[in-house]
Amino acid sequence: MTVKQLSVFIENRPGRLSAVTKILGDNDVNIRAMSLADTKDFGILRLIVDDFEKAVSALKTEGFSVTTTQVLAVEINDRPGGLSEAMKALYNDNISVEYMYSAFINTKENTAYLILRVENVTAALEALSEAGFALISQQELASI
Repeated sequence: MTVKQLSVFIENRPGRLSAVTKILGDNDVNIRAMSLADTKDFGILRLIVDDFEKAVSALKTEGFSVTTTQVLAVEINDRPGGLSEAMKALYNDNISVEYMYSAFINTKENTAYLILRVENVTAALEALSEAGFALISQQELASI
């Protein structure tokens, strides 16, 4: 079970992040998680949204370069050591995490959600499931 992530390439100049968020807001797209990494000249804005197709269409219509990636949305215990348990499940199966960031959603008390990009999605799904971690589907994400 994976989730679609948008990567939006934006120039590193004032107003570009504002433009992306305005486009999404004007099109009733809710941002569920985000991460921004930048270089001197450009940034990569990674987004998980409630309506993937609408977001891609709106951003491309406005001239933004958008790519998609399959990532995992994992529920962890929101307490000291909760993240460590998830990382240990992946480490035990020799699965590397390329990057991760937290999500804005929280449907259960004492839980947190992580977005993970891993080298082997199938192996990571199996490792996390066997370790008892819940994964969020694209459909669940849209309804939260």
